[in-house]
Amino acid sequence: MRRQHLLTLILLFSSFSIMAQENDSISYPGITFDGTLKNKLEYATETGMSRFSVRNSRIGAKGIVNPYTSFRVQIELSDNGDFKVLDLSGTLKPLDGLTFTLGQTGIPLFNSYIVTPGTMMFANRAFLGKYFLSTRDLGILAKYEFNMGMIPTKLEAGLFNGNAINDPVWKKKKSFGARVELGSMEGARVTAKLYDYPRNENQHFLFYGADFRYQADRWKVETEIMKRESQTELYSDMLSYYLQGAYSFPIKSKLFDYLLPAVRWDGIDERLDESGFDVNRLTTGIGLGFDQKKFASIVRIDYEWYFINNEMIVFAGEPEMDSDKFTVELLITF
Repeated sequence: MRRQHLLTLILLFSSFSIMAQENDSISYPGITFDGTLKNKLEYATETGMSRFSVRNSRIGAKGIVNPYTSFRVQIELSDNGDFKVLDLSGTLKPLDGLTFTLGQTGIPLFNSYIVTPGTMMFANRAFLGKYFLSTRDLGILAKYEFNMGMIPTKLEAGLFNGNAINDPVWKKKKSFGARVELGSMEGARVTAKLYDYPRNENQHFLFYGADFRYQADRWKVETEIMKRESQTELYSDMLSYYLQGAYSFPIKSKLFDYLLPAVRWDGIDERLDESGFDVNRLTTGIGLGFDQKKFASIVRIDYEWYFINNEMIVFAGEPEMDSDKFTVELLITF
């Protein structure tokens, strides 16, 4: 069944491309394609175990129907071996700066550079991007972009099913999220966001947080804090943060164009007492990049040190999850 879905999508993408190439004057959507391939080798020092994996293999397409309408489609060929449909959305732009996106799309909570494989600074996501919530849902998202004086400003608000992706459930209570963003990806930027997530009678969470980043020509630094408050007694609250940075050094090589050292400190906590965060982690990495897109295609070598004050359920699946580990990764984006 998965092969049938994959073949259908490939044929569909191919037919769009052929149509666009055969007739330059055609009024059919102008389509651009993108993709991510993320292959890893991991070695857990505490257990002596290792594994190869294809962590992500994504193919996507963006199309412009007319100046007021566009669409986005993205599939995951292998997310640790699982096939997933990620983005299936259409966008309307009735006014300058105002858009409405309907379908399966990202919720206004996470920064894309923390959860998207092609823009992450390290092989593994920060704790708050991995253990808090799915990054997508089915619903409608409104965005309004304008300049507040000299400051680029973006307002986002969305209504979603509140049951993660690929599951159009019937519900009385929908999830709601909103975010305000000041600044741009070049230079300084700050955001604040909240997301109310009433999934069912036993699971109802309120997420809120804020982040700050600064990016220059060759370096960037990012920090964020997010809290999950449980509205039921069956789950605990959770708090997480990260601070990370990287600097790009140009190098002369036939294969590589830049050297990218990076460092991150992040923590996650569910006891919320005076003993400190339950788990902290220091990640250091060195990357060798293939082009001048400083945080794109890269060969990356990371090492993670875990500092465990209290055991957490989110790491209970495998002993390697909170083990110190080496990771060698090949990330290709196109």
